[in-house]
Amino acid sequence: MNKELLNRVSRLGLLFWIVKIFSTTVGETAADFVSENLNLGLIITTILMGVITILVTIWNFKQKNYFPPSYWSLIVMMSIEGTLITDILVDKFSVSLLTLDIVFGIAMALVFYFWYKKEQSLSIHSVNNDTRERFYWIIVLTTFALGTGVGDTVSEYLKVGYLNSLIIFGSVFILAGVLYYFKIINDVVAFWIAFIVTRPIGASLGDFFIQDLKDGGLGISVAIINIIFFIVIIATVTYLTTKSSKPPKGQASPHET
Repeated sequence: MNKELLNRVSRLGLLFWIVKIFSTTVGETAADFVSENLNLGLIITTILMGVITILVTIWNFKQKNYFPPSYWSLIVMMSIEGTLITDILVDKFSVSLLTLDIVFGIAMALVFYFWYKKEQSLSIHSVNNDTRERFYWIIVLTTFALGTGVGDTVSEYLKVGYLNSLIIFGSVFILAGVLYYFKIINDVVAFWIAFIVTRPIGASLGDFFIQDLKDGGLGISVAIINIIFFIVIIATVTYLTTKSSKPPKGQASPHET
C-alpha cells in the first residue's frame, strides 16, 4: 500500500476520546507543574516546551502514517504549548481572556477556511498527505490555545466554577454526538465540535483537580495528577501501538486504533 494514501491521524473510537481528554488535562497540569512547581517561569517553560514540540513534530511528520507514540506525544506537547501560549499572553502581556477567545476563534476559523479551500475536505478520515497534515496540526494547536482561554473565561472570568464548567463543556461534547446520531449534523461537523470542546473539558478537569478547595477545586497535588494521567496515557498508547502493529487478515497495515 502506498504510504501517501495512509491516514496519518488516529481513527476514532472510545480510546481516542479518552486519551484526547486525558492529554488535554495533562497539558493544563503539566504546564503549571513545570512553570510553577519547578520554578522555571512561564517564559522559560514556553521556550523549552516549544523546542520539544518542534522535535516531536519532526518525528511525527517523518512517519508518513499514523504511529501512536509520535501522534499522541505531539498531542500532549501541543496541549502543553497551547496552555502556555494562552497563559503567557494573559499573565505576562495582560491580554484579556475575552480578547484571546476572539483572536484564537478567528484564527481557527481562518485555518478551517483555507484548509477547505485548498483540499475541499475537513474530514479526519482523509488526512493523508503533507498539506492536510500540516493544516490538521495547526488546528490542533489553535484549538488547544483557544480551549484554554475559553475554559478559563467560563470557569474564572464568568465565575462559573471548574466543576460547573466541566459539566457545561461535557454537555456540549455529548450534544455533538446526539446531533450526529440523529443526522442533524454530519460526521465532520460533529467531530470538530467534539474535538474543539475536549480542550476546555481537559482544562476544567485539570483545574478542578489541582486548584485549592477555597477556589472550587479538590486541591490534589499537581505531581500526583500528572503521574496518574501520564500512566493512563502511556498504557493506552502502548496498547494502541501493539494493536496497530497486528494487521487483521487481508490487510497489510491498517493502523487502526
